[in-house]
Amino acid sequence: MESLKVVIPMAGLGTRLRPHTWSRPKQLISVAGKTVLDHVLDTLSTLNGFTEIELVNIVGYLGDQLETYITSNYPQFKSQFVLQENPRGQSHAVYLAREHLQGPMMIIFADTIIETDLSFLASESADAVVWVKPVPDPRRFGVTEVTEDGWVKQMIEKPQQMDKNLAVVGFYYFHQAEALLAAIEEQMAREIQLKGEYYLVDAINLMLDEGLQMRTKHVDTWLDAGTPAALLETNRYLLENGHSNQDEGPCKDNAVFIPPVYMHPTAQVANAIVGPHVSIGADSCVESSIISNSILEDSAQVEGAILTGSLIGKRAIIKRRAGEVNAGDNTVVLI
Repeated sequence: MESLKVVIPMAGLGTRLRPHTWSRPKQLISVAGKTVLDHVLDTLSTLNGFTEIELVNIVGYLGDQLETYITSNYPQFKSQFVLQENPRGQSHAVYLAREHLQGPMMIIFADTIIETDLSFLASESADAVVWVKPVPDPRRFGVTEVTEDGWVKQMIEKPQQMDKNLAVVGFYYFHQAEALLAAIEEQMAREIQLKGEYYLVDAINLMLDEGLQMRTKHVDTWLDAGTPAALLETNRYLLENGHSNQDEGPCKDNAVFIPPVYMHPTAQVANAIVGPHVSIGADSCVESSIISNSILEDSAQVEGAILTGSLIGKRAIIKRRAGEVNAGDNTVVLI
């Protein structure tokens, strides 16, 4: 048996999730009672048959928060942290971690959440596996083109045709990390890039040209966590599928919960109607309010408000407000 390296690129600025990502990496934003990163790492629970799982975390802006969070909450994993100061794409991120990469490896992008069983990997016979999901319109995704016998023929970034619809969901497995690193070296030497960034699909295409045997693994659930709207949609799905902890009906302090709802045990709700599709973080307080389809981070305070479609950051205070609110950490909105 061998050690498995899990590379997690997390150096992006998360600009689409501002103002929340001014103070936190997007992987530490909450959805359905856990951080996005927690949901991603939960997927690794089905791994078995390896002597060790080692996380190789590629971090950048606010990377110290990720290092503190992972070392504190995931001591069962050996963890390495590699700084990507000037991001130049996915392949660049992987190459920076080359000293930690030998043998079997996975690459997981931590702004999407999938549901999959990884127990097969220790006995996988293919050189590589890419996780995919059929989509109605593939033109904004990277996709795989497969042969009649199921092997990946090539990877295509944002295809113009609609017939190749197996979108890549951000999970990869390679039996030999060294082969991928060699392809990335060739990619960089030949300056195969797009808008100044080295994309992983180009390195993989070089490997496919050399005979790489890569197969696809289909997933049914693929959730995005990269924008406020996507985060709320993911919150709705997760609450409807096992992450709710509140039943319908009256609760203490004259509060009513309309499921599905997640409420941390230390949160307080009084004289309020909460739900459906609401997540409330630790030590938050909701009073005299109506809230639906929203996420409240830890220690948020909402009073006299009617909120829907809202993201409320840590320690934010929202009073006497109606409608949609997108408030970052420590924000104060009065009236």
